[in-house]
Amino acid sequence: MLNQRLASFNKVVAIGGGHGLGRVLASLSFLGDRLTGIVATTDNGGSTGRLRQDQHTIAWGDLRNCLSHLAPRPSLSSQLFDHRFMGNNELSGHNLGNVILHALDQLCVRPLDAVNLVRSLLKINTSIIPMSEASTHLTALTYCGNKIIGELSVDEMKEAPVALSLEPEVDATIEACDAIASADLIILGPGSFLTSIIPPLLLPRIANSIQRSQAKVILIDNLTDEYSVANQFSIGEKINWIHQVIGAEIISDVIQQCHQSSTINSEHSAINFHQFDLVSSHHKGLHDKTALGDAICQITRI
Repeated sequence: MLNQRLASFNKVVAIGGGHGLGRVLASLSFLGDRLTGIVATTDNGGSTGRLRQDQHTIAWGDLRNCLSHLAPRPSLSSQLFDHRFMGNNELSGHNLGNVILHALDQLCVRPLDAVNLVRSLLKINTSIIPMSEASTHLTALTYCGNKIIGELSVDEMKEAPVALSLEPEVDATIEACDAIASADLIILGPGSFLTSIIPPLLLPRIANSIQRSQAKVILIDNLTDEYSVANQFSIGEKINWIHQVIGAEIISDVIQQCHQSSTINSEHSAINFHQFDLVSSHHKGLHDKTALGDAICQITRI
């Protein structure tokens, strides 16, 4: 019954990166091609960072992660896509899925073409779209006027940045903007706030598309503390960050774990805060996919 309520939406768009967006997409995978994930591509760590440094490509890691969450299991193709090389050699630490995406990108006209080929291989109906098809880095400005470049460095900051930007400035993927324009529901988070949720919103065309959208906008809060400066932010401060970047007050609802602090002041009085038991029985830092899907469905109204 809950699934039927959300299935009545024409288009649902989830925005973010990493494991958080992957859990949301997996929770709502019953929507099939009516679900779209818009994925941050600013990661510069691990296998993704090495590929970016050597090959000047976009960040594939979060795209791969979302595809992996949606892939049917068990299957040989999903196992291969998740495989990480071991040993003492140049391949060590690389994820095969990242390498496959990069190889397909070299054979295709666009990075999105590479993603769509993998979707076809893994039999995934949900659309997965990189926020941009050009390489860019997340940049933070400190109170002292210093510039911090790269996601890893931003995560290691001890004080909250004054502002974030993308360098170089790049265009949003047109398909991402089109999906937002036709969306009935937009979901932000969960995930690393400054380095997964905010980066796609820094693209002017995506921010403008969300601002003009008539969609209901939901923010999903994290279950546990982040290992970054964003851990200092209250839910109210996160909302203010998002509204400042977008240039409008767009959030209507917030989903949180039971008993999380919701410091609500007058500027957020129009926002509905909902609390549910969302913790996975397998990992306290991960949302239970069924519970998260049910929570989204329960607060949804056409």
